[in-house]
Amino acid sequence: MAKIALVGRPNVGKSTLFNRLVGRRMAIVDDQPGVTRDRRYGDAHLADLAFTVIDTAGFDDREPGDMAAAMRGQTESALAEADCALMLIDSRAGITPLDRSFGQLLRRAGKPVALIANKCEGKAGESGMHEAWELGLGQPVPISAEHNEGMSDLYDTVQRLIEEAGIDPFGDLDTLENADAGGVDADVVDDPERPIRLAIIGRPNVGKSTLLNQILGENRALVGPEPGVTRDSIAVDFEWQGRPIKLFDTAGMRRRARVTDRVEKKSVDDTLEAVRFADVTALIIDAEQGLERQDLTIAHHVIQEGRGLILGVNKWDAVEDREAALQRVRDRIMTSLPDVKGIAVTTLSALTGQRVDRLLSTATEAYDVWNKRVPTGALNRWLSEAMERHPPPIVSGRRIKVRYISQIKRRPPTFALFGADKNAMPDTYVRYLSNELRETFDFPGTPIRFVLRRTDNPYAPK
Repeated sequence: MAKIALVGRPNVGKSTLFNRLVGRRMAIVDDQPGVTRDRRYGDAHLADLAFTVIDTAGFDDREPGDMAAAMRGQTESALAEADCALMLIDSRAGITPLDRSFGQLLRRAGKPVALIANKCEGKAGESGMHEAWELGLGQPVPISAEHNEGMSDLYDTVQRLIEEAGIDPFGDLDTLENADAGGVDADVVDDPERPIRLAIIGRPNVGKSTLLNQILGENRALVGPEPGVTRDSIAVDFEWQGRPIKLFDTAGMRRRARVTDRVEKKSVDDTLEAVRFADVTALIIDAEQGLERQDLTIAHHVIQEGRGLILGVNKWDAVEDREAALQRVRDRIMTSLPDVKGIAVTTLSALTGQRVDRLLSTATEAYDVWNKRVPTGALNRWLSEAMERHPPPIVSGRRIKVRYISQIKRRPPTFALFGADKNAMPDTYVRYLSNELRETFDFPGTPIRFVLRRTDNPYAPK
């Protein structure tokens, strides 16, 4: 399948066109320039054309600093990997010196290129269309990504580029797989070939992007000393010890009261969506700061979504009293996260690669636990013994009766208690059963859900 890079200066509509081609909102779109920083991949189609589209950063090479250089490096990596490219300009703004800089970059790349004049709705973009010829990239193709105009001309252009790259432009649309945090919910998918969806989450500046780069062995995501470098949730496929894994690097989540910038709000929403469609989440914390209140807030959100949870204690190489630091983390987990006893804790250094393999091993183990199914016979034998040790409470003068139990769902493990009135069963007794079941059948660190179903009396009048 052909790979097409979307290239251009900031705020010309690359992410808007990216979302249009993949058919849903994957990339964050905002009027503020420079929102996209990392390159992002998506499976796209135009009618019967199937291809991979790459959204790139619209860097300004006139701005000094490591961030601009890193964004330029991301764009150049995307161009080197792509088979062809679409250069976007803002036809209403006309040609700028930065557009000319991108034009030179594309000519040096030596790939088939087409010039796309975006924001051409109405007549406001006519002057910019005429100016675009000076870039030397051929006839500009007028479109409006936001208003879905000019897609037939874009179709012809994309088909021509893919053919110039020597690739069959007509791929099998049925084989397209989601390459982002969206897609089909993990609760309803049961495909052994499906990759484990592992989301790396945490507060800003705890080393999530550094960890992703260390796992992949390349500078796939931008990193920097300042918080908030990552904005979009980036999905990357790779294989570890024979198991396919889809990694999600996410934006850091601060306390809600501190999030005022609208781009940061969109970034947090993107992270929450990544958590929703993950199988396992690796909550990364700073070893020197320990498990803080915001970390616990994030962990509680993961538990509410029913996802597997592991804890990665990063920057472990900078800790002096390691035994005391690890004990503080474990004590905080025991007191603040009692609903998911047995959360696996892995110490690591994303910068040096220390114990990163152990984190991945822990994630695959958590995924297997999250997928576990317990036979109904074993469950009911356990239930009988658990109720003998601690009988159900008496409510309104009558003891609650639980007739039997069965597992009705995995991902997360969900159990139905038949015969119990959901309005009468105290939460304390449900927690008792949850803890007993977790210990008996070995469900460490995985949310367990109970559904209370009252059985009808067959002798009661209809």
